[in-house]
Amino acid sequence: MAKLVFWVSVGFTGYVYIGYPFLLWLLQAIFPARSRRESVEPSVSLLVAAYNEAAVIAKKIRNSLALDYPADKLEIVIASDGSKDATAEIVRSFATSHPGRIRLLEFEKNRGKVPVLNDAIPQLRGEIVAFSDASSMLATDSVRVLVQNFSDPDIGAASGVYRLLNKDQARIGSQEDFYWKYETFLKVQEAKLGAFTGAHGALYAIRRELYPFPSANTINDDFTIPMRILERGYHVAYEPRAVAYEEAQEMEGFSRRVRITAGNIEQMREIKSLLWPPRPFVLFCLLSHKTGRLLVPIFMIAAFVTNVLLSNQFPYNWLLVAQAIFYGLAFLGGVISLRPKFLRLPFYFCMINSALFAWVYQAVRHRRIIPSRIELDQIGNRPPVN
Repeated sequence: MAKLVFWVSVGFTGYVYIGYPFLLWLLQAIFPARSRRESVEPSVSLLVAAYNEAAVIAKKIRNSLALDYPADKLEIVIASDGSKDATAEIVRSFATSHPGRIRLLEFEKNRGKVPVLNDAIPQLRGEIVAFSDASSMLATDSVRVLVQNFSDPDIGAASGVYRLLNKDQARIGSQEDFYWKYETFLKVQEAKLGAFTGAHGALYAIRRELYPFPSANTINDDFTIPMRILERGYHVAYEPRAVAYEEAQEMEGFSRRVRITAGNIEQMREIKSLLWPPRPFVLFCLLSHKTGRLLVPIFMIAAFVTNVLLSNQFPYNWLLVAQAIFYGLAFLGGVISLRPKFLRLPFYFCMINSALFAWVYQAVRHRRIIPSRIELDQIGNRPPVN
């Protein structure tokens, strides 16, 4: 039994991170989804929900004004979520100097991102709504390239991709960059299969009339919104040419990984909608990608415990040595800056997987399956992020 549990655990972990990407690549080559992109210029509302973003909001607005898109077809809307700093004042000054191009939607009370989006959407003018974060800087052609996907009437949402800036200045910037290149590969293959479900919050777009008005306690709007659109029979495109840039330091933090985990757990609610009408490829990708990632930490522990029980047998004694080295590097990577950089990968891998147990702690502490975003942000003593 110990041997069975060990090999099932090792096999499952290997499938999620290695086997699934290979199988996904094979499936999309056999069953490619059709793709049609033409040069179109629909009216676009670039919507940014901002809470206390005075440090970056001016840079974000200048970046948005520099986008290669017809000025008369692009409105830039900043929705201030009860900001207590100078965010609204900065936006208001730009709105005065660029009438008709910059709009401020100022909400007095801080309620979180999704309630702000729900209130902002009915006030927008564009056929297409492009969502972006205040800290994300967009490539000049990003919006133009992204909206080309909407030339296909079957496309209801489209996601861009983000890349990290100054990754060497962040403690685990290189590891984060490597991870997201890996994730980008997966998302490209899922999109080719017609089974891409989520989006990158740094930049994604939808047809405005399809906005689903998700519940206020939604954690991952960049998954829930595209998923609701997919459930209505539309497809979600993935556009790697539409690039948003994020500072590597912005992507660090354990509480962020816990939020991602909580969001993945929240996403499991969508499985029932894929059963009928059946969407086998989407269901396969969701279970292998999202659900599989959630279960990997449990299988990692099972593999280690059973390996200890079998340590007096060959080859399990050597496999235990290999595991000990791996977790030893993970521990060292958490306390010192290992060189060369690839030696930090065990720490990063263990860090993103240990987020599950932090979520369990918060769920038990607050006695509900999905703790609020503020409660999740309390891990690591970080201030709430909206």
